[in-house]
Amino acid sequence: VQLQAFGGGSVQAGGSLKLSCETTGLDLFSANIMGWYRQAPGKEREMVAQITSGYSTDYLESVKGRFIITRNNAKSAVYLQMNNLKSEDTGVYYCRSDRGCSHWGQGTLVTVSS
Repeated sequence: VQLQAFGGGSVQAGGSLKLSCETTGLDLFSANIMGWYRQAPGKEREMVAQITSGYSTDYLESVKGRFIITRNNAKSAVYLQMNNLKSEDTGVYYCRSDRGCSHWGQGTLVTVSS
């Protein structure tokens, strides 16, 4: 199983980025809960957004209204559209699949400068 996240980069506050996570080897991708997590320097990893097999979504309070998580089951991929980025959004972003057993991607760095 491989989860490959990409799309990170450096952006000024107020800007946007779209992260993508492509997966291979997952058994029945559509049945997995897919999530995006982030880890800021010196902090613990936290859940940013997740989307269930039924397309229900959940977000970290601080990103509600700014981030949107979507999935494309035909492409076995999950995305995170991040708008109005703030410096506190800086961190390494990881995608995660969960269907009882979880798998993590390698992370992509997002840097937001104020």
